[in-house]
Order: sequence, then C-alpha cells, then structure tokens
Amino acid sequence: MRGIIVTADDFGLHERVNHAVARAHREGVLTCASLMVGARAAYDAVKIARELPALRVGLHLVLTDGAASLPHWSIPDLVDPRGAFEGSMFGNAVRFFFLPDVRRQLAIEIRAQFKAFAATGLELDHVNVHKHFHLHPTVLALILEIGPRFGMRAMRLPREIRGSLFLSPWLALMKKRLDDAGIVHNDRVAGIAATGRMDEAALLAVLAQAPEGVLEIYSHPATQGGPLTPSMRDYRHADELAALCSPRVARAIESTGAMHGGFADVFGYARTPEPAG
Repeated sequence: MRGIIVTADDFGLHERVNHAVARAHREGVLTCASLMVGARAAYDAVKIARELPALRVGLHLVLTDGAASLPHWSIPDLVDPRGAFEGSMFGNAVRFFFLPDVRRQLAIEIRAQFKAFAATGLELDHVNVHKHFHLHPTVLALILEIGPRFGMRAMRLPREIRGSLFLSPWLALMKKRLDDAGIVHNDRVAGIAATGRMDEAALLAVLAQAPEGVLEIYSHPATQGGPLTPSMRDYRHADELAALCSPRVARAIESTGAMHGGFADVFGYARTPEPAG
C-alpha cells in the first residue's frame, strides 16, 4: 500500500462529533476531518482544529440533507425559508442538470462554502461532498471550476473496495475528470457499504483486505447520545469512535507499512493557505 487516510466526516455538525474527532485524533488513528462550514457547531470545530495542528482538515460540502451557508433569499430554488436544502437527491440531480437558474444558485452556494472555509484560516487538505453528491457531473464540474481557486488539491473518489457495478461508469468518469484537472485522489474508499457501522470489526476487516494504492477510510464518530439527525437514527457513532481509538486497529494500520496521514501527507504536496478571493 502507498497510503492510508482515516477521515471523520461531518466535523462541525454537533459538539459530540467535534469532541469525538479531537479524541480520535489524540488517542487513536484519525488523521483527517471534513468540516461542514454551515453546520451549527462549525465554530467550535474550527477552534478544536486550531488546537490540533497535525489534524488535516478538509471541506465537507453540503448540498443536500443539511444547512446551506447562504440565506434563502440568495438561493431560493435550493433551500427552504430556514436555509435547509429541500427535495430529494434524485429530484435535485435532475434540476441541477437541466435548469440553468438552479445551477447558477448551486455555483453560488459552492463558492460560498469554499470561501467560508478559507475564512477559517485552516489549510485545505481535501474536499468531499455530503452523501457523495460529487458523483453528479454538474456538481463535480462546478467544484472543479471553483475549488482550485481556493487551493483545492485533493478530492475523495467514492470508489468502494467492493463497489457497485452500477456506479462503475460514473466513478470512471469522475476519476478521469479529476486526473485531467490535476486533482489528486484516493484509489479506494471504505465506509460506504457499512456507513454508520464502521466499528472495530469493520475496520479490521477492511485493513485485512486493503488494496494497493491509497485507501481512505471514513466514518462518522460521535460521543454517546441520541441520533444526530433523522437520517442517522441507525448510526452507531460511539462504536465508530471506539474503533478509531482501538489499539488493534492502530496495530493493523502500522502493519501495512503504508504512509498514514492526510491527503497532503500521502501525496506529498505543500499545504498552503487558501486565497481570500
């Protein structure tokens, strides 16, 4: 293997997530966190990230099932009056592709989230999208147009170790577009099939069959408590946190001999502050 990247998604969603990220990084194998800049606990997440200089932080773009960065009046076709994204992913995927006004508002929101991340002063390690919505060609095209202006160098390729044949053509297209744009990416990912259930057994099973190249393992850790969102009602957040702090998992990662860090560490590019514009 060339590298293993261990990421926590939804950084900033809730204080329980933030506390889990800090603990899993200090006591466990977590090397990366993906920040939701518009989430309720994003400010707390940024404070924690500044206290953990070795934690690589990326942007977790939210374009569905969450809060936007911009108010309703500026993107009325995307969000409800409270600023939460409306509609199903399928319905929005169709609208993004066919409706120019919706696409224009989508571009404004994506840029706003990149700008909000830049305003934190944190170095941008990577970019990914909530619910892997960057598989959508319109979403990906906008990110590839906007992201490099804010220092984007790496993105998640959501190609599961044992992936879906249905998604193979979309993943192949995404990989080609990332390569053509000079954006580095992992070769495989683990965390989709067992989302919300990336416990110790799941992590050890993944590491036992880890493929060549760069593997990103991601999960959704949080300290003990109730569901963080309705869509996460079955997630075992505390089990995922325990897995990230497991000595057995740490030994399994070490035994691969792979580089263990963030995207910038694994791919060896210089992490520089994002421009303000």
